[in-house]
Amino acid sequence: MTGTAPRDVERVYSTADVVAKLRRLADALESETSFRIQIAGERFRVPAHAQFSIEHERGDGEEEVEFQLKWKIEEAGSDDDSEGAVV
Repeated sequence: MTGTAPRDVERVYSTADVVAKLRRLADALESETSFRIQIAGERFRVPAHAQFSIEHERGDGEEEVEFQLKWKIEEAGSDDDSEGAVV
């Protein structure tokens, strides 16, 4: 079970891994269902009602696009391992 301890990680993945994660995300968003994902060794469930935003930043000779999902921890529901594969 995932704890609620603070965590702030950024992980670089291969293109194939990112494509798999984005494909699962797109399928979940389209079907309005939750999905499980593993990032930097921690597995958790993203609830269907998570808010999705896209951010663009520019500065210091760099640009960044960030896809973000956000939800309240108490709204996340069960972290049951029995539901589907983890990406």
